Order: sequence, then C-alpha cells, then structure tokens
Amino acid sequence: MRIPKSISSSTLENIAIALNSLRSNKVRSSLTILIIAIGIMALVGILTAIDAIESSLTHQFGSMGAQTFSIENWARKSIGKHNKRETELYKKISYKEVIQFKDAYKTPSIVSGSVKASSTSTVKYKDYKSNPNIPIIGTDENYLTTSGSELEKGRFISKNEAFSGQHVVVIGYQLANKIFKKKNPLLKEITIGKGKYKIIGVLKEEGSNMSSGTDKICFLPIQNVRQYFSRPGMSYKINIIPNKSTDMELAISEAEGTFRIIRNLTPRDASNFEIVKSDNIIKLLMENIKYVSIAATFIGLITLLGATISLMNIMLVSVKERTKEIGTRKALGAKNHVIRQQFLIESILIGEFGGILGVILGIGIGNIVALLIDGPFVIPWIWIIGGVILCLIVGLLSGVIPAIQASKLDPIDALRYE
Repeated sequence: MRIPKSISSSTLENIAIALNSLRSNKVRSSLTILIIAIGIMALVGILTAIDAIESSLTHQFGSMGAQTFSIENWARKSIGKHNKRETELYKKISYKEVIQFKDAYKTPSIVSGSVKASSTSTVKYKDYKSNPNIPIIGTDENYLTTSGSELEKGRFISKNEAFSGQHVVVIGYQLANKIFKKKNPLLKEITIGKGKYKIIGVLKEEGSNMSSGTDKICFLPIQNVRQYFSRPGMSYKINIIPNKSTDMELAISEAEGTFRIIRNLTPRDASNFEIVKSDNIIKLLMENIKYVSIAATFIGLITLLGATISLMNIMLVSVKERTKEIGTRKALGAKNHVIRQQFLIESILIGEFGGILGVILGIGIGNIVALLIDGPFVIPWIWIIGGVILCLIVGLLSGVIPAIQASKLDPIDALRYE
C-alpha cells in the first residue's frame, strides 16, 4: 500500500525535530543514552563473554575427541563404615585388570592405562626445589592421544619405556619454564621423590584452559610408578578412543561388557565401575552456564527497566518544557497523531542510540574476557539483534505516555503556558 505523501513528510519532519531536540539538550540526552547503554552493555557483555567461554570449552574438550570415554572406579563417599556390598561397589581398578582389558577389548580403538601416583610431590634440579604440589601420573605410550594433550618439544613415553619402567619423564610447560627458564630442558635430569629422571618431552602450554593442571605435571612410565610410587589402594584409569568409524554407544556397551567379564560379574550384578564420557564434563559445565546466562539476562532486564522509567520521566519533563512549542505546532495545523509521533520518534531515537552504544561496549567487554581465556572472538548476532529490539521496546514504552499527554494538550492553553 502506498504511503500518503503528507504522512511521509510529517514523519521526516518529526525525525528532524527529534534530532534537533536531542542536540538542544545534549547533557540530558547523553545521560539518558548512557543509562540505556549501560543496561544493554551489561546484558550483551555478559552474554558475549558466556558465548566465548562456551566456544572455548567446546574447543578444549573437542581436542580430546567427542569419541573419548574412560572406565573408572566409583568415587568413595564419606558414608561411615562400609559393608561388604559397599566395599565391592567401590572396588579399585587394578593394573592387572587394565592389561586384561587391553588384551580383551576387540573394538578398533586406542586404549590407554594410567594411574595417579601423587599430587604432593616435589621436583628438584640443582638449587631449584618446587613446592610439594606437583602431580605425578603413571602412563603408557597411548596416554597423550587419549588425553588430548600436545607436545611442545621432544617426544612422549614409548611402549618399551612404559613397560620396562625406565627413568624418563615428560613435564608440563610451566614447570619446565620455572626450572630451566628459557633454556632447553630436554635430556636434563631432575629429581622426583628419591629418583632421577631424564626429561624427554615438554607439553604445550595449556594456560587458562580447563586442563591447566598439565602445566606443572610430570608423566612417568606406568611401571616406574608401580615400582617407586606404589601405595595401597591405588586405582587405575582406562581411557578409550574408538576409531572414528566406530559407533560410540556400541563401543561403550562393548567396553562395559568386557570389563564386567574381567571382574567376574554375573548378569544380576550391578557394574562396580563407571563409564565416563569425555563430553559429560562439558555438558555439566554448559548446564551450569545456562543458569549464569539466565541470571545475567535478569540483571540486564532489571537495568533496562530502570532505564525505561528514567527515559519516561525525562520525556514527561520534555513535554512540560515544550508545551508552547506543541501549542504552536497545533495552531499551525498539526494533528494529534503527528504530535504523538514526534515524541515517540524522539523516545525511540534515544533508545536506539543507547542500544547501539551498549551493544558496541558489550561486545568489547565480552571479547576482553574471551582474550583473557584464550577464547575465540565472538560476534553475538542474536544478542545484537535482541539488544536493538529491546531498545526499540524501551523507546516505545517510555514514549507512549508522554506522547499521549502531549497530543492531548489544548493548543490555546499550550500557547499561554509559561
């Protein structure tokens, strides 16, 4: 339908009047725009940061492979004395069971066994001695592939070294830098516990990633750990990464069935171990992030509600101040709907200017967070469009009452108003 020329020209005239009004009241207009911008900035900034965190988590856990899962013992809970059934339920995974599983599991996969030897070890090199907070992990030759970690330099533990228990070690990036600064640590000997170990590899820096514990970790051959770090109750972990062509659920089902046979469980017995998929952690984190998103949205909407009320009050003041102007326009023939339109346009312009500023600031703040966590740069198109629409709604809601009030003014009374 064709728009009448008179309506089109009046709209352009109202836009010009609204812009002129904003220029005439720079301080008031700027403060109002800033209030709205802060509300949008809080909303878009937090949600952009959350999008960046989600992307970073997806990338980090994706490096482990969506096809990775592990067999672990049930974590013992603090429930007092354990009866025989509970002791069986929390039965540790032994090294013998790891070897049996690797031999028996027929699904095309890479299988790795590992064990946590200590979390409170110290590392020494010449005059350097670390704090007693170095994690020691005993691994086989496949651990690097199944864990998603990468090497910065050198190589990982070989099959021969893993099962002959040689004194070699792969260390984390941060630990290497602390001990050797910028010098090459390869083939240097460090003391871990009571033994000396030759450094054969250094892991890539994980930094602020979720697996940042690998920055100061030490990987030793699994047989070496069994010999020199053995303690009662050590429980091993089995990591499995099936071939890409293998169905994940089938691989998990076969792994559970194989391990049940190894543990001599009957069909009636419940599994006394658990299967943990690599994406379980990220799913849990994403679930928690949803609540943060809801809280952030709620905070942003409350801020915008305050901005709406502030803008409405300012528009009501503007109507009072411009009563004579309104009377003059009515005396010259301006209809009520034209006056309403004038104030609605002004309110919408303030809202949209605030929205654009808030979106720009929000994207900037959100991506500063992304930079700090080494996440990707995020342009949240949904939140950008949402922010613009929200500010349009804010402008409309704030301008309706003042616009109606302005349109109802009697022209004669308005012209007499001082």
